[in-house]
Amino acid sequence: MTRQIIATPDAPAAIGPYSQAVSTGALVFTAGQLGLNPATGKLAEGVEAQASQAMANLAAILAAAGSSLDRVVKTTIFLQNLSDFAAVNAIYGAAFSATPPARSTVQVAALPLGGLVEIEAIALVGE
Repeated sequence: MTRQIIATPDAPAAIGPYSQAVSTGALVFTAGQLGLNPATGKLAEGVEAQASQAMANLAAILAAAGSSLDRVVKTTIFLQNLSDFAAVNAIYGAAFSATPPARSTVQVAALPLGGLVEIEAIALVGE
């Protein structure tokens, strides 16, 4: 089984020694996505805007891998403050309204660049 590194300019470049995503077999594993605008490299303002941008970044990476949000099987959401759960959940739910994937949500002490939310995904690729 081989692994393929996924990279797209439509999502923020990695801010460390990692890939935007790695595909192997029938799965693609994304790195956690912050609410970074890929054009400016800056965080969106507020948790809702960051969650929306993180979802857009995930969608772009999945598309580059030959997948999409509707093929996601598992996500993990990292929140800087669990009191933001309802706001992030509303944005997340709009992206996965038909058949939501399995999900874990955890509060963390801090996120890179002062982010408020980070989302990662595992999705199906290929046929």
